[in-house]
Amino acid sequence: MGQQCVEDVIMRSGAMEQDLNGGQPVLLCPGQGAQAVGMGSAWAEASPAAKAVFDRADEIAGDRFDTPLSRICFQGPADILNQTNVSQPALFTCGVACHAALVEANGPMAASAAAGLSLGEYTALHLAGVFDFETGLGLVMERGALMQAAAEASKGSMVALMGPDEATAEAFCASTLALLPEGEVLVPANFNAPGQIVLSGSLDACEAALGAAEEAGFRAKSLVVAGAFHSSLMAPAAGAMASCLSEAVFSEPRIPVWSNVSAEPHPVDDPEHIRQSLVEQITHPVRWSQSCTRMIEAGSALFLELAPGRVLKGLMRRTDRNAKVVTNDEPTPTPAE
Repeated sequence: MGQQCVEDVIMRSGAMEQDLNGGQPVLLCPGQGAQAVGMGSAWAEASPAAKAVFDRADEIAGDRFDTPLSRICFQGPADILNQTNVSQPALFTCGVACHAALVEANGPMAASAAAGLSLGEYTALHLAGVFDFETGLGLVMERGALMQAAAEASKGSMVALMGPDEATAEAFCASTLALLPEGEVLVPANFNAPGQIVLSGSLDACEAALGAAEEAGFRAKSLVVAGAFHSSLMAPAAGAMASCLSEAVFSEPRIPVWSNVSAEPHPVDDPEHIRQSLVEQITHPVRWSQSCTRMIEAGSALFLELAPGRVLKGLMRRTDRNAKVVTNDEPTPTPAE
């Protein structure tokens, strides 16, 4: 299947409607952390459309990763797949391939909106028609490389904090920083679900947060990550990414796409707003929990999680136990619960 055919299959979702209350599912696109060796392989084996997406990704990436991107997805090794510069394009490709296979099997897919966790926002924007596959993959390859470089330069970390709400988490960060030398960084980075917030910052600040959390009665866990994502320590990556985004051709989204930064849909008639939001996303917190709450309040009742994994289903169910989420880690979907 040639490049144009790949784009035709992926974007056959042109019948997607704009109405958030129309009964169609919201597409949920995973972010970094959902990757696992073997991801997408079952889809590529079962669907020519999915295989075509992986083949096209290999053509676009070339020898950037020394090994074809699809082979890293399917066979690993895990230490390579988990590198930020690799996992981000791998996740983007896998999500698009899953969507292409669903369209191939079921015909044009009507969806009411799309949302993606951090990196997944790029997948959502592509599926909404904002940019083509080659542009999207190019952007996420640059994003991953820039964030990897910023992480190596800043030597930060992240901590999962269980229990507090946003105001309490902000106060916790402030009180922890007050006991540390000036220049340390500690901020809420991911509002994943009610009572589940990830903090990001410098190594010493994250280490101090672990001890302070126990004293404050919160559960905390250090995360194995490359750096302090969604904090000011990623500013060099954001600055360079602004240049990349300024050169990319953007179109108006055909369906609403929820912004990680504002927890609101991007304006449908302002591509420049989308560019700026994607720059801010690198240093600002991901407001996933707020987005999920507002999507449900807007009338969304069914969610379709694209491959890989089932992370977003878990977060959505923590937000609202009645939310119906269908996962598609492999060709046989998990029924909505």
